[in-house]
Amino acid sequence: MLKNLPIGIQTFERIRTDNYFYVDKTSYVYDLVHSGTQYFLSRPRRFGKSLLVSTLESYWSGKKELFQGLAIDGLEKDNADAWKEYPVFHFDFDKDNFRLHGALEKVLERHLEKWEKDYGCTKSNDTLSGRFQNLIEIAHEKSGLRCVVLVDEYDKPLLSVMDDKELEEHNKEVFKGFYTTLKSYEKYIQFAFITGVTKFSKVSIFSDLNHLNDISMNRKYAGICGITETEVKENLSEYIQEMAEILEISYGECMEELKKKYDGYHFFQNTEGVYNPFSLINALSAQNLASYWFETGTPTFLVKKIKEEAMDIRSIANHELYATDRYLSNYKGDDTDPVPLLYQTGYLSIADYNKKENFYTLGFPNEEVKYGFLECLLPEYVGSDGSGTGKDILSLRRYLRSGNLESLKNALTALFAGIPYSANYAPFEHYFQTVIYLVFTLLGQYVHVEQHTYTGRIDCIVETDDYIYLFEFKRDGSADEALAQITEKGYALPYAADPRKLYKIGVSFNSASRMLEEWKEE
Repeated sequence: MLKNLPIGIQTFERIRTDNYFYVDKTSYVYDLVHSGTQYFLSRPRRFGKSLLVSTLESYWSGKKELFQGLAIDGLEKDNADAWKEYPVFHFDFDKDNFRLHGALEKVLERHLEKWEKDYGCTKSNDTLSGRFQNLIEIAHEKSGLRCVVLVDEYDKPLLSVMDDKELEEHNKEVFKGFYTTLKSYEKYIQFAFITGVTKFSKVSIFSDLNHLNDISMNRKYAGICGITETEVKENLSEYIQEMAEILEISYGECMEELKKKYDGYHFFQNTEGVYNPFSLINALSAQNLASYWFETGTPTFLVKKIKEEAMDIRSIANHELYATDRYLSNYKGDDTDPVPLLYQTGYLSIADYNKKENFYTLGFPNEEVKYGFLECLLPEYVGSDGSGTGKDILSLRRYLRSGNLESLKNALTALFAGIPYSANYAPFEHYFQTVIYLVFTLLGQYVHVEQHTYTGRIDCIVETDDYIYLFEFKRDGSADEALAQITEKGYALPYAADPRKLYKIGVSFNSASRMLEEWKEE
């Protein structure tokens, strides 16, 4: 009988004692604790950071029985110093709401009060950082061992208030005094491990704590969180086979669908792809290829930032977005460029690497992220496009499948009518190109869509079971010109022997009125 999959369980001890499925990552734990002392790791949300921190907590708490049969059990076999019970201070910021002033201080206060009670400390200092320093000294004195500090999702108090600059700056200042303890009291600290989604380069945890070993883009630790393809094949084959039977497809087809949907993360050049563990485990548990990770949080701030900066979304899909490792590793809260944050939060990943010139090509990691992100982006450009409006993607799909060109024209007209008319926004050309790209890319989930450039090739081809549509779009031109180009360039010739009904569609848009002005079809 297959073990239960740990849906929503991020505690290593519970996974091991309740006999849940676990991908053995303890060789990474062994390497960390024997190779250095203080680390930082950035990974997207719900990517296994909390489970890794929990595993480290169990290791430093000396809970040897939990690791029986795992890689680290054999690696530590001849180490007389292993499995000692160290003083462990585990800060978890993932479960609290930091939208109110003073919320961060209350969370820190709660942690400190518990540990002060455990170690019999008195509040010898009024400041949070002073109390933490006192606690570390006393814990070291009473145990005879240095302390272990584990911080999970350190940046939650910053990311959750990015639309409130005053509160964001306040929380940065709280961190500034608190985390400097890790450096100034280094002689009392055996090990420190800090995780988060992004590395805020202006927060003094990184400007002051320059001794932290940032392993976020380190080849050796590329697979420390998430599940690699090798791990999938070695550990999850029976679950995949069971899912394939339910879906009535072959094992190979099921594996390919899982890979397209949830794989594709790379945290160093030319390394094995990593699956999103949250989505993969949920898919195997539900035996359904749905979107799981994206539905746990909408990137509202990022979507608005992309629109404000008039970012060319097509550059992501066309693999025309480039970056260096230094550029990707740091994010400044006041940075107008959304790319570093898009990468660190998991909406972009490394698609290729130019060794000669030392830069990365970025792209969407997989279909779950690609379509989920674009679905969030479309309403920002055209207003509400929810189901039932007649201009949503599923309605457009229905019109295309049935050959209902009148409804298709009306829906596209309505979409462009939703574009905001304001000098504060980007030029219409940007909206024109972006909306067309978003609409037809999202349609690509359901029908075959091939998009080309606007330089001499057909703009868009859509194929359904019964129809072929050749679209040519003109900005400040005429629909007749668009139709003439389809004919003159011979775009329909490859389909001469195809039994499906073929439509040539010329569409013109007016930059001044920001409207779909003409629609002609043959």
